[in-house]
Amino acid sequence: MDYDRPVPPEESRRISLTFGVLYLITFVTSIAALWLYQPVLDDPAGYIAGAGHDNRIFLGAFLELILIIANIGTAVVPYPLLKRQNEACALGYVTARIMECTFILAGILSVLTIVSLQQNASSANEGTYGSIAYAAAATKDWTFLLGPGFVVGIGNGLLLGYLMYTSGLVPRWMAMLGLIGGPLIIASGVAVLFGADQPGGTLQGLATLPEFVWELLLGIYPIVWGFRPDAPILSGTRRRGASPAVAPA
Repeated sequence: MDYDRPVPPEESRRISLTFGVLYLITFVTSIAALWLYQPVLDDPAGYIAGAGHDNRIFLGAFLELILIIANIGTAVVPYPLLKRQNEACALGYVTARIMECTFILAGILSVLTIVSLQQNASSANEGTYGSIAYAAAATKDWTFLLGPGFVVGIGNGLLLGYLMYTSGLVPRWMAMLGLIGGPLIIASGVAVLFGADQPGGTLQGLATLPEFVWELLLGIYPIVWGFRPDAPILSGTRRRGASPAVAPA
């Protein structure tokens, strides 16, 4: 996509619709997968000792694989538009999404490791496997903290919030949720990392609310209303503060 040419309304609508659908997919798959994983995460040793719910866990892993695809899509699809505003930030957002997906993939492998232990457990090795299962579950918890609980604040919050705020693709009040929610996500993640709060505690729960609403609106607004047609980057109008490649002539 050329930096300067106007973006036809049908092209902008196609991008916004795809972007919104992908964001809603990330919402649904991430929440559903976390719920499906609960038997493993709540009591890893008990899962090893019991009959297990393998298909449930496999479904959660499958949903997170879809989540990874949708996550990357939410960064790649709007990139041709967002790079008009600031190419460095747009590329940073893509990179942050990929890093988040790396943590998600590590979490998937940790959960599937517990399933494999359960399938091969016997009375002789049940205790040892249970200890390994606790370690794998702890790894899953850390991947959640460092990925969705930290990197998301940088990518979805600060970078995407800044790009949406300055580009005018969505209302500024809406983009402010990302600019506020991003630092809160980061701060709460650091607080948990250093033991000032418990994972999923009250502080972290409150800190995620602006980011939660921001990402939900990123799914709903582009689908229902599309990107704002008066956004300068859609008309080819260059913005002050853009990257050098798109600086005013």
